[in-house]
Amino acid sequence: MSFAEQLSRLQAFLDADDLHEEALDYVAAHGYLTALSICPDPVPEHEWIDALFAEPPHYRNDLEREEIESTLVQLKAHIGRQLASDEEPELPCELDLGDEPDDSDLRGWCIGFMEGVFLREEAWFEDSEEEVSELLLPIMIASGLFEDQPDFAEIAHDRKLVDEMIQQIPDLLTALFLLCHAPEEKPALLKPRPH
Repeated sequence: MSFAEQLSRLQAFLDADDLHEEALDYVAAHGYLTALSICPDPVPEHEWIDALFAEPPHYRNDLEREEIESTLVQLKAHIGRQLASDEEPELPCELDLGDEPDDSDLRGWCIGFMEGVFLREEAWFEDSEEEVSELLLPIMIASGLFEDQPDFAEIAHDRKLVDEMIQQIPDLLTALFLLCHAPEEKPALLKPRPH
C-alpha cells in the first residue's frame, strides 16, 4: 500500500464518528504531529498516540491497530523530514479561517498543534521563551483557545491582522523547528584556544 493510500485510510479512520469526542480528527492530528515533530523533548510514541485518541479506539482487529498506529508514526516522520528540509511545510488545509472560524479546518489544525505543545509545554519554552511565544502567536490566535484572554481577544477582532498572521504559519513552523533543533554552539573545549 502506498503512503498516499495509507494516509487516506488514516484520514477515514480519524474522521469517523465512532472515535471518542475528544479524539483528534485528521486535520487536527496533522497539527498535533507537526508540534510533536518540532518539540525539543521527544514524546514517547505510546504516550502521544494515547493522547491523540483520548481513549483507545475500537479497532476491528490488531492488524487495523498496527496499520493506523504505524501510519501515524510515518506521517510524523514525514512531517519531520519536511520541516528539516528547505521545503515549505504543507498543511492539509487552507490558510484561512473563513467566515465561521470555529468550523474551519485551519482552526482544527491549530488546536491540534497546541494539543501537541501542551504535552510538553515546559520543554517548548525552556530555552527561548520569548522567541517561541512570538512564533507560536499566530497559531495560538488561530486556535481560538485563548480568546478569553484580553490580549488575544483584541488581536482576534482585527481580521486583517489575523489573516496576515495566518499566512505566516508555514514559515513560522520552519523557524520553530530550527530554533528547537539547531545544533548548539560547540562547547568551549572545542573552540580554538587563543595563543
